[in-house]
Amino acid sequence: MVTIFRVLATCMLALPMAGSVAAAPPPVYNFSPVNQYNLQVSASFWNPIVRYVSEKSGVTLNLKLGRTSADTTSFVLAREVDFAFTNHLFSPERSKMGWTVFGRRNAAPVRAQIVVPADSKVTRLAQLGNSIVAFPGPEALIAYKVAYAELMREKVPVTVAFAGNMDAAFTQLFSGRAKAAGANSQLVQNYSGRENKDFRVLWSSPPFNDLALMASPRVPKEQVSAVAKAFLEMQRDPEGRRILEAASELVHAPEPLSFVAASEADYAAYRRFYADAPAELR
Repeated sequence: MVTIFRVLATCMLALPMAGSVAAAPPPVYNFSPVNQYNLQVSASFWNPIVRYVSEKSGVTLNLKLGRTSADTTSFVLAREVDFAFTNHLFSPERSKMGWTVFGRRNAAPVRAQIVVPADSKVTRLAQLGNSIVAFPGPEALIAYKVAYAELMREKVPVTVAFAGNMDAAFTQLFSGRAKAAGANSQLVQNYSGRENKDFRVLWSSPPFNDLALMASPRVPKEQVSAVAKAFLEMQRDPEGRRILEAASELVHAPEPLSFVAASEADYAAYRRFYADAPAELR
């Protein structure tokens, strides 16, 4: 009898007290920025920013990077991501996913470019016929889709080589494995400053606004507002400004990094591109 009582008492002590409810852990939201640089530089660039935004907003963000820009975008398409820094969601089909723009990097508009080393003998697009051209990856809207669409319009047949990110494409270019590269003008400038490499630009597109900060429709509006506020006010806070200055120095940005408010209207140029793009690039 004593033994039974002790067992029952132990069981009773293990039960929660009536009316008590275990607190649910706060949600963690994945944040995936497109890999514009190699993986090490991308992580070094974004980790301090993500930690800062998490602390200031009270919304915990987790940096989720794939090995390549296409891998990172695949996380978004698989609905494994809640916030993104991207320009890969403006096609008619992906717009149906319901992601919203709340900010962008405060930088000059970017242009798609087709570039060669400054000392290359190539001076015209036609000279690239039947050669290898390096691109970051199939999801790179500016550096691949817009640039490759121009080669198709000019009827310049090339062998496409996907390098995984912009840095890797430039490595292929300067090693001689590729004759030219499709690029983002901002990243051409960054790479030139970091690696002391000079380019010749064969072609540039009309301007496109820089990548967008976007939120999934799954995230509650109050959480989106808190995250947006932390990003947009970062440059006005001494700690935030220090982090942004370090990020700018890391990638040799031509101007101090900051974030500003943005909306869907800022990305009309992307939608115009998709309206006229070859079917295989939409």
